[in-house]
Amino acid sequence: MTSDGPLPLAALAALLADGTRARFCLALLDGRAWTAGELARHAGVAASTASAHLSQLVEGGLLVEERQGRHRYVRLAGPQVAQLIEDLAAHADAPAARPATLRAASTARAMAEARTCYDHLAGRLGVTIADALTARGLLRQDAGFALSDEGVAWFASELGVRLARTGRRPLARPCLDWTERRHHLGGAAGAALCATLLERRWVSRIGSGRALRVTAPGREALDGLLGLGAPGETRDETSGEAPGEVSRTAALRESAAGG
Repeated sequence: MTSDGPLPLAALAALLADGTRARFCLALLDGRAWTAGELARHAGVAASTASAHLSQLVEGGLLVEERQGRHRYVRLAGPQVAQLIEDLAAHADAPAARPATLRAASTARAMAEARTCYDHLAGRLGVTIADALTARGLLRQDAGFALSDEGVAWFASELGVRLARTGRRPLARPCLDWTERRHHLGGAAGAALCATLLERRWVSRIGSGRALRVTAPGREALDGLLGLGAPGETRDETSGEAPGEVSRTAALRESAAGG
């Protein structure tokens, strides 16, 4: 991951062992570039502290930077780094403490329901879509993790996305979801799916973070394409439920209602 070859495991672990640097990497899983100042405020550290940590992450090959005027922007170095961060988060123990505020609890619920994982969909929405693709024979999970020929054709006919089976990035790859503890769809197909849903405004971002909500047109479209029921119904905020909460399939809702 550096110009001199792969970063030694111990050095890589040391980079991510610091809480501030780990928070930076998790924030950058939204796939966007952040300024050093934004990351400093996000992590609650001084600008000078953030700058020192970011320099270590850039030198270690986990981040890349670019400068525009006085601003220093950083982002994850690529999909492989994003996969590494997400996998480590999935294997880490979930925190035992409950969110301290209503806002924190709402944010946590929204993140669990639907979010971006670098450039693809994650959370309950991402896993539910992967399950629906698998049930229709479009995604194979029985022998590895791969799109079938029918799956490639589905992306072209239903989403207008032509996927190439050749390329540096795998067409489909499993990404272990850190909230669902199951796989969602990563790789080139996962990135294309996420980009299409955002472009068509079937999903929209909640604020400036990674959390997503499924829009009313998105609910209708995903139901028609994959039979998801009514994903992403927005609950009344006075009930204490987070906006953007994505329900499971209609059958699961009916089962829950029955007991």
